[in-house]
This record gives sequence, C-alpha cells and structure tokens, in this order.
Amino acid sequence: MIRVAMVSFWHVHARDYAQQATEHAETEIVAAWDEDVERGQERAKALGVQFYARLDDLLAQPDIDGIIVNTPTTMHHAVIIEAAKAGKHVFTEKVIAPTLHECNEILAAIEQAGVKLTVSLPRLNAGYTLAIKDILERKLLGETTQVRVRLSHNGAVGKGWLPNYFFNLALCGGGAMIDLGCHPMYLTRLFLGLPESVSASYGYVTGREVEDNAVATLRYPNGALGIVEAGFVNSFSPFTIEAHGTEGSLLYGTPEDKLLIRSTQMEPTDGDKWYDKTQLPAELPGAFQQWVGHIQHGSTATENIQMALDLTRLMEAANLSARAGHIVRLDALTH
Repeated sequence: MIRVAMVSFWHVHARDYAQQATEHAETEIVAAWDEDVERGQERAKALGVQFYARLDDLLAQPDIDGIIVNTPTTMHHAVIIEAAKAGKHVFTEKVIAPTLHECNEILAAIEQAGVKLTVSLPRLNAGYTLAIKDILERKLLGETTQVRVRLSHNGAVGKGWLPNYFFNLALCGGGAMIDLGCHPMYLTRLFLGLPESVSASYGYVTGREVEDNAVATLRYPNGALGIVEAGFVNSFSPFTIEAHGTEGSLLYGTPEDKLLIRSTQMEPTDGDKWYDKTQLPAELPGAFQQWVGHIQHGSTATENIQMALDLTRLMEAANLSARAGHIVRLDALTH
C-alpha cells in the first residue's frame, strides 16, 4: 500500500485527486497539510486523516511515501523540492512551475532524489487525443499546417463559481491561460511539436488582475501555426480541436463529442464528404494511475515529464509575450 498525503486543498481539482487516491486499491491517504490551516483541518477531518500545521513535520514522517500537490502554482517550486529532498514521490496539478528556470530546478531535485514525479495532464490520455495523434502521424491530412484547440468556461461571470483566489496573480502566476489554457497548450504541443516562438494576447473582461480571455499563437519553422484559446468568460463555448493540412481537415467537439475528418487521403470518402470516425481508441490509464505504476515498478514518467517541461516553457513564453506585446522565442527563455 502506498501511503500518500494531500498537500493543500487550494486547487479546485484537489477533491478529485483525493477521490482518486481513496478509490485506488493501492493507495491510502494518511495525512494532510494546507497553507490555509482552517481549510486544511476541515478537509483532513472529512478524510479522517491527521492534519499537520507545518509541512516540514508532514514530510518528516517516514511512513508517508508520496504527496499530492494542490498548492497555489507559485508555491510548487518550494513544496516539490522540499518533498523530493525528503524522499517523497510527487503527483502534482499542472503546471509544474510558472517559469522554465523553476521547472528545471524542480526536475533536477526530483532526479537527484530518485523519487517518482507525474504531472496531471489528463487530456493526453483521452481517446480523441489518441485518434487525432494517429491521424496526424499517418499524414492523413497531408502536411499539417494549423492546429487550433479551445477550452473555455464561465467561471468568472454570472455566479462566478471559480474561487476568488484564482484571480490572484501572485498565487496563480496568471489567469485563464496558465490554468485552463494548459490543456489546449499541451495538446497543440503534442500534435505539432515544440514551436520556434509564441505570441499571445490577453483580455480582461471582468477587470481582474489576471487575464480571463486569452489567445496564444505558436509559430513553427515550416510555416505551421498552433492556436491556443482559453477563457473564464464564456457560457457555452465547446471544447474544440481543429487540425488542418494540405490534404484535409479534422474537427472534434463542434459542438458534439465526435471526430469528423475529410481528406483526399482517406477511403471511402476520397475527400468528397466528412467522415464520422465513431470508433475512438480506449482511453489510457489516468495520470494518477500512471504515477502509482511508476512508484510500484521503479519506472519514470519520461514522456509526461517532458510534456510538462515543454508546457511550462510555452506558458512562460505566452505570459512574457502578452506582457511585453511582442513575439517571444523559446530559445530566449532563461534555463
């Protein structure tokens, strides 16, 4: 049995991860810490586990094998490095850190300690993602020229169901792009690879100190473009993936959850109509399950960690571009 601790309940997905750990046959939640003592005590009591007021005291416990990190994004650097030094495996909400420099320091600490890290990038494991990746790799659209991925919700408008602290720049390191835009960003990175540069524009519809409406454009040496869109101010905006190439196009989520493809390279359509690809691959095991497997088998989440590293790289470039109003080359970031 892998004994884990919940390290903060700040993020909105903390309850989801606690549920996954509770339901997994090989893991058990045994402790909790939170930078907000009152919140932490309340959640620890609900879980029936011991609450630690000091993170150092929790990490010093020899019977805790790993931690689930849901702290504010800007606390990840300190928390994960300390956990690694204490010999604890780490499962964390995205992003690993707001900057490439911080991310590299975290990964160096993980490697030095020999502990297992997995980052929650859930849409990488979805059947539609696997299907689209296969279509692009087989060049059924010809040479891919553009990918657009959009994810948006209404958490900042109406009743405003997002916690107020999600609009705190010092805690979050950004707004809609670094939180919700992570998913379109890593999917675009998966489909097109790592770009040469990023340009971004942020909107502030609700007047908060972080963006609630965001677009980033990823530019590639071969002329291809990736378009990443995210927002907290849209009530009925469907999760959407588009991919276009020299021989065809595909659409997912416009608005139904089905994958449509039209291409000169496909039979029996030969480009004369849209084809509904109804049979999608089965989903891969989720990130939490993968983390447990890596701990049990002594393996490393190599692809997951590389994608998470690239995600931070792209997020930092987008934030810098939006702030400065110009294109940011990835090779200009501080390592």
